[in-house]
Amino acid sequence: MPHTSAHSVGLVKPQVFHCAEPLALSCGKTLDQYTLMFESYGELNADASNAILICHALSGNHHAAGYHREGEKYPGWWDNAIGPGKPIDTDKFFVICCNNIGGCNGSTGPVSTNPDTGNVYGADFPLVTVRDWVNSQRQLMHHLGIQAWAAVTGGSLGGMQALQWSIDYPDELQHCICIASAPNLTAQNIAFNEVARQAITSDPDFCGGHYLLEGKRPASGLRLARMLGHITYLSDDAMGEKFGRKLQRDKIHYDYGSEFQVESYLRYQGDKFVDAFDANTYLLMTKALDYFDPASECDGGLSKALQATKAKYLVMSFTTDWRFQPNRSEEIVSALLDADKDVSYVEVESKSGHDAFLLDIPHYMDVFKAYLQRVEV
Repeated sequence: MPHTSAHSVGLVKPQVFHCAEPLALSCGKTLDQYTLMFESYGELNADASNAILICHALSGNHHAAGYHREGEKYPGWWDNAIGPGKPIDTDKFFVICCNNIGGCNGSTGPVSTNPDTGNVYGADFPLVTVRDWVNSQRQLMHHLGIQAWAAVTGGSLGGMQALQWSIDYPDELQHCICIASAPNLTAQNIAFNEVARQAITSDPDFCGGHYLLEGKRPASGLRLARMLGHITYLSDDAMGEKFGRKLQRDKIHYDYGSEFQVESYLRYQGDKFVDAFDANTYLLMTKALDYFDPASECDGGLSKALQATKAKYLVMSFTTDWRFQPNRSEEIVSALLDADKDVSYVEVESKSGHDAFLLDIPHYMDVFKAYLQRVEV
């Protein structure tokens, strides 16, 4: 069985943190109480100095490594990086990953019950930001008896959370590892997110966001949103190498079925996502991406926003990532250097586009591991 590997964290069980303290949100609303679903790997040491926080991306969740049951085919979404002897070495570190507020995998979000109405929140769940996630993660940190993280890390939207952590709570993390990320979204990225949201909200079964109360799901819209997103996560080289112009059937049929293998692949990805994700959560997550822009609070100066940070930084990008291009990571590095911060930067050669941060690429994993071996616990 895969989970018996010496390099796997093995079978893991999700845990629940219920916070009774109110969480004031950036949008001006407050969650009087909330729940975070999380997983932990490894053991917390005596002085609680070896904890690492993993922040997930748009469609991620708390299940970052290991398996939930015997015989399970696929491990957690970052199993390549987390486990004994892996870059995030669970023989050395105590690793935490939680499903963010607004998620649909156990944490308080649109599919949760609204205590004011007794019905699911649906569209009534407030918009959340990266800063809101950081604040809720901090409550979990204190609940676990951790005063500071050895490191906070994540890819894409997860990297944005790591960066926000270093800005908002400079004394509470030693290292910030920002992977395949950006200091804010370009107009093109915001445009992709808006098209995805329009696909969902224009679905007749969206019902103004209250589809669960109506016993419906905007499956068609969510499927289209995921298909669009998936195209942006892969590079042209990766799609060409995997599919090219290969036909799905024996010959051209001159119809609107899946003529090419890439069409069939996208439809499959869309169908699978509809069964696993909530449409309102997708809307919330893309908005959190759009809103992220720490420089906007400092007259547009990212170096000024990073001036008070104390962490050491590792920034990594991937050559064919056109969703968050390497030059966006270089903007972060440049701002850190202008602020006289300790930063290491690596641009990893990869044909896999944005999704490369999830893959077991030897150079990437070697750099990741070498950096974390420097982290004192």
